[in-house]
Amino acid sequence: MPSPSVPLAKLGFLTIGSFDADDPRAGHETTLEVIELGERLGFDSAWLRHRHLQYGISSPVAVLAAASQRTSRIEFGTAVTPLGWENPLRLAEDLSTVDILSGGRVHPGVSVGPPMHFADVRETLYPDTADAEDFTYERVKRFVGLVRGDTASTFSGVEGIEQFSDRVQPHAPGLADRIWYGAASLNSARWAGEQGLNLLTSSVVKAFGPDDTDFAAIQHGQIEAFRSAHPDGAAARVSQGLVVIPTDSATAEQREKYTAYVDARTPRTAKPQGPANMLFAQDLVGTSDEIAERLYAHAAFRDVTEVVFALPFSFAAADYEQILTDIATKLGPALGWSPR
Repeated sequence: MPSPSVPLAKLGFLTIGSFDADDPRAGHETTLEVIELGERLGFDSAWLRHRHLQYGISSPVAVLAAASQRTSRIEFGTAVTPLGWENPLRLAEDLSTVDILSGGRVHPGVSVGPPMHFADVRETLYPDTADAEDFTYERVKRFVGLVRGDTASTFSGVEGIEQFSDRVQPHAPGLADRIWYGAASLNSARWAGEQGLNLLTSSVVKAFGPDDTDFAAIQHGQIEAFRSAHPDGAAARVSQGLVVIPTDSATAEQREKYTAYVDARTPRTAKPQGPANMLFAQDLVGTSDEIAERLYAHAAFRDVTEVVFALPFSFAAADYEQILTDIATKLGPALGWSPR
């Protein structure tokens, strides 16, 4: 296994927080317990993904507020919040509140574009304004500005016994510098750099065409474009988010389950999918040494010193405990990382 020339600096994990529709509290509690476990294992961060109208966490901000009161050190992120579902002012208020409650541990990750299945939800989500809503980068710029302290109202001052501010309250100093943009395309990565944001990469990229199948090379190019456009250049923060499943302490039954999960998802990685040419990365399953060797061979992994490894979707709590424990105690150290 090759030795790292630069140690991995930050190690996080991502979960969608699945739950049973007939007993949603249990799944939410499991998600909070996973975050608590992550803190005990020394992970730097725990991230939640929005799952609107699905059986996964639909309100990561609310769950992270709860997690902030059950932990003291681990940082929190959203990967990602699709802003097409959100009012930027209200989201800025909610995230600023959780950042204050957590002591400055929030890392909002956002993306743009129309909501998924927009034709099916537009009359519920935006019954009067659907045609007027702006789902472009401007929505991100509004959100970032409001978090930063831009004017949100033409009125401020005292009215009766109430005092009003003309900017989002509470104001969370430093939160704007911790905003990440989830980019899948080269243009999005470049735009995020121009805005001075941090870059979240994942296990999905937009290929240039149906014959473009080198995932690592595409992601490497996006990271280069981002840093070339960013004011901080090579020091601009980038986090990679592949799916890794170490098996060091797994039982034979778990290894069989994990292998079947990866095998079922591998065919979609052979070529770009759909009219948008979305290309998926292969999930990495095996011992920590085997996974580390494959990561060091990955052109985009060699560009980063931060990762947020994505947990598989519908595994049992015991599986997540085993996977997270192996990542923290085996894979992370193999990549030069040390627990906090």
